[in-house]
Amino acid sequence: MTKFNSEEVQGNILRGYRKNNVRHLMLEVTDRGKARQFLAQSADGDHPQDVPPITRSANWDDAPQVCFNVGITFEGLRALGLPRRSLDTFPTEYKEGMANRANKLGDVGASAPDKWPVPFRELDRIHLVVSIYSNDTGDFDKVEAQVAKAFDVLGVRNGRNLPEGKVFFGYKDGISQPKFKHIFDPEKVDVNEPKDPLGTVLLGYPTNLEGVEFTVPYPKEVFCNGAFNAFRILKQDSAGFEDYLTKVADKLMTHPDVDKLLPEGAEKDICGGIGRRDALREVVAAQMCGRWRNGTTYELSPNSDNDDGISATNFDYTRNSRCPAGAHMRRANPRGGPIVQRIANHSRRLVRRGMSYGPDFDQAPRTVENDKAERGLLGNFIGANYGAQFEAVVCDWINYGLQDPNITGTNDPLLGANVTETSAFDLTLSDGGSIRLSEFPRFVETRGGAYTFLPSLPAVRYLSKLTG
Repeated sequence: MTKFNSEEVQGNILRGYRKNNVRHLMLEVTDRGKARQFLAQSADGDHPQDVPPITRSANWDDAPQVCFNVGITFEGLRALGLPRRSLDTFPTEYKEGMANRANKLGDVGASAPDKWPVPFRELDRIHLVVSIYSNDTGDFDKVEAQVAKAFDVLGVRNGRNLPEGKVFFGYKDGISQPKFKHIFDPEKVDVNEPKDPLGTVLLGYPTNLEGVEFTVPYPKEVFCNGAFNAFRILKQDSAGFEDYLTKVADKLMTHPDVDKLLPEGAEKDICGGIGRRDALREVVAAQMCGRWRNGTTYELSPNSDNDDGISATNFDYTRNSRCPAGAHMRRANPRGGPIVQRIANHSRRLVRRGMSYGPDFDQAPRTVENDKAERGLLGNFIGANYGAQFEAVVCDWINYGLQDPNITGTNDPLLGANVTETSAFDLTLSDGGSIRLSEFPRFVETRGGAYTFLPSLPAVRYLSKLTG
């Protein structure tokens, strides 16, 4: 087993930075010598005026003012001169790249790679995706100028945290993240969830499957302590989502079982007290996600979003859960609940780091121009194996519902590759019955992305010393 040293691991993997802004740069290696020199200096961190230092993973109280991370695509490793003997040992998913895995990921129709904007239609040219994090956006131009001296900048994506840690659909995000052994995170002291082994996200360590370790590329001593990342640009149709909630709430107002969905008078305990129609909108949103929009878990509080005394993380699912089996949160992380693939319950955990992009979504008053503006999430989904983690979650659970016969053949209501003709989602009722929703569109479209490898600091130094 690899000896763990947090100083060798890139930051933002084991603990998040908690910065308010990010800039992602898509880079092409056009001068191998300059690229290698940049990586050498960035890994050493001795030239901050010339090259941004790669941020290490550490149990820091305060992260540096500017944090910098490097992700390298398979074509990037080739462009840097990594020998074929090593290239051949990387996993198939990474070698093929995100665009070639489109059908597996549900990137079809409007989300298909040939619909992605530049530079993502030319993924062979994207060799690195580097990320700059800071509370001060004024830092971005300086760091980008440093990077541009060594690489061609093909594209830029800026992101930011929305107020209260929410995304454009109005949900508070980033609540449940893996809790790792050997890592002290003060924000997770009271989280009563299983501790994930380092092999969940880093190469070279045991996983939570007994006797199973994910393969480390050759040379193993170099590429251990690295991780794989799915960088995704996900457009969120906030206007379409809100309009659908209104449409459904109007129908539910006269449904004979509506009081089994929301007891009469319970609207006083939702959003501080709102009208019944608006409360039904929030119930539908809560069941689709698995949480109320303020983060309160629906499993523990099905009739109120008041989070007083309710843990956001310490709960599980049963066969009689009020949280629907098809809810987004339950699909992506079934916890210890009943699923077909029992061995997979806690095996597909992913580290999620993301920020929103695009203009604010203005609810009052709504305008056509604002409704049509592109906005969404710049997401990083980090793990040790694409096939066993990211792709398994997206394909098997998000888009096929293979974990539960009651949802098999349906897609995640929020993230899934839905079409209005076949979409379906069952709301749960207090008596064990359900109300089926249908005819909702795809609310999240893929607008680009890349599979990258997040090498350890020693691996970056190794790549910088390649010859030829």
